[in-house]
Amino acid sequence: MWGLLGGLRIVQSPGFGESMRKLREIPQIERHVPLEPHQVILRPLLTEKGVHRSTRYGQYSFEVDPMATKDDVRTAVRSLFGVDVKKIRTQTRKGKPRRHRHRFGYTKDWKKAIVTLGEGQSIELI
Repeated sequence: MWGLLGGLRIVQSPGFGESMRKLREIPQIERHVPLEPHQVILRPLLTEKGVHRSTRYGQYSFEVDPMATKDDVRTAVRSLFGVDVKKIRTQTRKGKPRRHRHRFGYTKDWKKAIVTLGEGQSIELI
């Protein structure tokens, strides 16, 4: 059985009573090119659900670069909009299957970031 724990791969092999665990280091992929703030945030997501979140909870959704980390998104929102970021949640969305005439393909995979701002702060997107 395989699992991930903080960058370590856990290998469980069946034993008598208790399983043995061997920890192996997983190599981390380093990004060679640092991203500028305008490269991190690609566009805001203005949907009905997103507008409801922004007015009620102070959460804003953005499409971000797939290579961007939470720290990259945090610094980009601070520098572009001048607000304090309380929390960031990210999702990697898979592309949907699509057809065009007789050909079959997929839309691109993309990354979504939901940014929660501090109390009393807002971003004017429209």
